[in-house]
Amino acid sequence: ANLDPLGHNRPNHQLLESSNFNITADDLDKNVGRGPFIGPTDGTLRDLMEKLTRTYCGTFGVEFMSIPDKAQRAWLEERMEPAFNAPGFDPDQKKWLFQQLCLAQGFEDYCKLKYPTTKRFGLEGGDSFIPMLNMIVEEGADLGVEEIVMGMAHRGRLNTLAHVLGKPYEVILSEFEGHPTMDDGDGSGDVKYHLGYSQDRITRTGKKIHLALAFNPSHLELVNPVVEGTVRAKQYRYSDNARNRVVPLLIHGDAAFTGQGIVLETLALSEMPYWRTGGTIHVILNNQIGFTTEPKQGRFTPYPTDVAKTIHAPIFHVNGDDPEACVWAAKLAIAFRQQFHCDVFIDLWCYRKHGHNEVDEPSFTQPLMYKQIEQKIPPRDMYQKRLEHEGVLTPESAEKFKSDVKEKLDAALDVARGNRVRNPVAALGGLWRGITRAPADIAQWGARTAISAERVKQVAEGITTLPADFTVHPKLKKMLDNRLAMGLGNMPIDWGTAEAFALGSLLVEGTAIRFVGQDAQRGTFSHRHACLHDYNNGRKHYPLANIHPDQAPIAIVNTMLSELAVLGFEYGFSIADPRNLLVWEAQFGDFVNGAQAIIDQFLVASESKWQKYSGLVLLLPHGYEGQGSEHSYAYLDRFLAQCAENNIQVIQPTLPSQHFHALRRQMLRRFRKPLIAMMPKSLLRSEAASSKLEEITQGQFQLVIDDPAVSDASAITRVLLCTGKVYFTLAKACAEQGIRDTAIVRVEQLYPFPEQEIRDILARYRKAVEIGWVQEEPQNRGAWTFMDQRMGGLLPDRVLKYFGRDPAASPATGNYKQHNREEKELVAAALNIGARVSVGANTVRA
Repeated sequence: ANLDPLGHNRPNHQLLESSNFNITADDLDKNVGRGPFIGPTDGTLRDLMEKLTRTYCGTFGVEFMSIPDKAQRAWLEERMEPAFNAPGFDPDQKKWLFQQLCLAQGFEDYCKLKYPTTKRFGLEGGDSFIPMLNMIVEEGADLGVEEIVMGMAHRGRLNTLAHVLGKPYEVILSEFEGHPTMDDGDGSGDVKYHLGYSQDRITRTGKKIHLALAFNPSHLELVNPVVEGTVRAKQYRYSDNARNRVVPLLIHGDAAFTGQGIVLETLALSEMPYWRTGGTIHVILNNQIGFTTEPKQGRFTPYPTDVAKTIHAPIFHVNGDDPEACVWAAKLAIAFRQQFHCDVFIDLWCYRKHGHNEVDEPSFTQPLMYKQIEQKIPPRDMYQKRLEHEGVLTPESAEKFKSDVKEKLDAALDVARGNRVRNPVAALGGLWRGITRAPADIAQWGARTAISAERVKQVAEGITTLPADFTVHPKLKKMLDNRLAMGLGNMPIDWGTAEAFALGSLLVEGTAIRFVGQDAQRGTFSHRHACLHDYNNGRKHYPLANIHPDQAPIAIVNTMLSELAVLGFEYGFSIADPRNLLVWEAQFGDFVNGAQAIIDQFLVASESKWQKYSGLVLLLPHGYEGQGSEHSYAYLDRFLAQCAENNIQVIQPTLPSQHFHALRRQMLRRFRKPLIAMMPKSLLRSEAASSKLEEITQGQFQLVIDDPAVSDASAITRVLLCTGKVYFTLAKACAEQGIRDTAIVRVEQLYPFPEQEIRDILARYRKAVEIGWVQEEPQNRGAWTFMDQRMGGLLPDRVLKYFGRDPAASPATGNYKQHNREEKELVAAALNIGARVSVGANTVRA
């Protein structure tokens, strides 16, 4: 096919050479019929070959024969072959298409003229992308699409914002002028080619469609699962179970699409039941270069789209110099998606007029390519000549289209330079109406999270009542009996049950829940059992979904073995709909670093950069139990290093009741903040780390927990602050050693930092001459640095001492005996029991 605007097409293929099949010139006029080809022919072999060549070897190429679904193949053939993949457009359609190209190129020319040294990641060379997107929008609206959510990287983004989403020129040009387009106090903002936008649009046929472009970071494909999660949330909220009304549209670069692992993860998610969005339209802006890297250095496959074959999606390859072929691909793509609810790909072959950005010099690394590009006629001008030849345009009418664009841009620039133009950000509109920003005073971040004993009983009975014909696993029968007893106040409440009470009570109160993780249903540590399997036939029963007939729905499901794409999807879901409790649980807390890019670029910074709010909960098992470096540590210090401007919450609850209140607190406040919870492992079944029924039916989440063993504050001379499992280790040692002069205080919420609560507790222990911080983690990890920086103002006449392991490259030892040795010495140092003893490479210091 003639796909490359630069002309570097495959010259021939042996399977298309008739001589390889002993076909001679004498055979060409023989009547052979048309075989499986359903386009019109005169019956001769010559005409059949000519029509096949027109259909599949022009400026439109297609890969679809490997699709296993015969109906999909037949549907494509029925639309492509009768029209020879080149449907005729009437004069009005061709003028519209030319106008689209005028808008695309006129905008880039104007920005180049006014801001020649400013980065804009222009679209020049890929101008047909704009009419392609607009055709998807127009056709989609006619096919019942009410909303399209888009994700894309930098190239062509400003053009897309202006000419597809309708972002006003004056707002974009104001950003070029360097004027702040956000109100003071709205956060840090972001560069113009990362910003999103949304707006309702009326199509040419009078249909209303809502368009949204997601905000994105520089990580080129990272936005993909975020868009998919947002779409899934909207489909859920609109009861779009057929997945016809809300459609995801992702735009990729050729190098990034092949090179970024999140692409394949997201494609895999698209086929999973609880992540399916009914098909995504993918457009690859095929620059035929990745920054400075040639395709043969950046991929091993002939086409960047080859990875799409893993999900058997049709792939349309089009030459960007033929805008009619591009919009034909768009029409086919949206129609196929709406018909079959499957992904579909458009590979738009184009070129990049400038370097990676406008101040980059591409001829340093691709001199021959850019000599050729310098001679290229832009797609607009090529199409103009074509339409003039066809009599559709005159030179005068073409120039009028061009001058109209410049006049609009001139007027917009006058506005941008004369006034401060604000970028309208509807952060709390739509589904977020009724949600507010978080109060600046964290004392107002609490919520009334306790529930009545009657509600506890209702939930306990609901989650322990099974269908009459259901046979529970024999080893789980006692667990269910115990959960009922806990709900009645006859047993201390463990972690799995407290969580079930939190989730169940929210469901009964009307809060929908989406709870996912690689082993979320059972729980990595076999403590949850949110999905029971019939012991005889394997039938599934979800206790939390069967508490009350009128309860809200819950989806608690196991994910594929992915952190990056799955967390991105759940984040996208969370920013679209605040009325769902969204929980992602890491199989082990250490594995959260597989999703670090989503955390860094989206979760902790999206509110400041883009005014995008999220209430996503991350449950990360964390605690040192001699299980090695990969099963001990959930990067607590890394999260704490990213805490600023009250952006996230970081907690390490030590009691089931604290977990209960923290989950309910997420939904019972009128604002949303991400919650990072360092969760226990061995404590899940510890009697010492259990809660009474009253701790659930009374009170709320405690930011700091004072030492319950202290009866006489005046006897305390040492205060040890800590968080997590080490509290129980210290408390046990105090009891065994008969230590009465030390108070052990748990900091349950590390951020936002509970300064006043800590201050109040320290004021109680006025005779304490030594204040220490105890942690299990090495000194360069955990919360030590974070606490040391914040405790100075609370200890004007005292120094905070560190008790814990020495700095270490690995977060934990893999030797169980060494772990126990380190822990004993850590406790001895913290409680002043004996002297500090070296234990080799990992030592304990005071």
